[in-house]
Amino acid sequence: MAKVLFIVSGATYWVLKDGTRYATGYWAEEFAMPYKAVTEAGHEVVVATPGGVTPNVDMMSLRPSMAGGEDGALELEAVIRSAEVMRRPLKLSDVRLEDYDAVYLPGGHGPMSDLAFDADVGRLLTAQLASGNPLFIVCHAPASLLATRIHGESPFKGYKVTGFTNEEEEAVGLAARATWLLEDDLKEKVGVQYSRGPIWEPYMVEDRNLVTGQNPHSAAVLGDRLLEIVT
Repeated sequence: MAKVLFIVSGATYWVLKDGTRYATGYWAEEFAMPYKAVTEAGHEVVVATPGGVTPNVDMMSLRPSMAGGEDGALELEAVIRSAEVMRRPLKLSDVRLEDYDAVYLPGGHGPMSDLAFDADVGRLLTAQLASGNPLFIVCHAPASLLATRIHGESPFKGYKVTGFTNEEEEAVGLAARATWLLEDDLKEKVGVQYSRGPIWEPYMVEDRNLVTGQNPHSAAVLGDRLLEIVT
């Protein structure tokens, strides 16, 4: 049995250009699909957040229009309700990476608010990359790569990476309102080799032990690949 660490945002809002607090958190599909795949295969999931706060689901991600219909929304809700680990997360500062076979970070706009600036996240991702053990990151969660920079340099520089695109951010109406955009900062501040697929389509990039996904629909694909690696 494998043990997989899920590093989840603890944010409840993201501050926009005009000072508005945009309600957010983690995106339901990005937690639920890999969690369901990993646990149903008999593996264990442990959740960690900044300060050990209970993660907050972005309510927009549970709308039927965002979850593939009423049944999809109900399924996501059921998975989240059943996930006891979400109600007793570890503090990131207490995580020992050697206890885990793989690390996974779901997105939502939450990571743009906390994980991107969290020193523990930066330390853990740097160590996981160096260990050669699997590191899976989806959608907005590659924002966490910004926290790995020391004196402006990231160990992820030059890695092939994907993440939520500027075009997708425009489609949800936040590109013009955001203080920064993930695609731009991954390219300019981390120095990754960024690539992408069509908007809202599953797209996964694998480079050595780093696997990234572009958007919510990529989470299931990452979950399946994670299972292949740890099984």
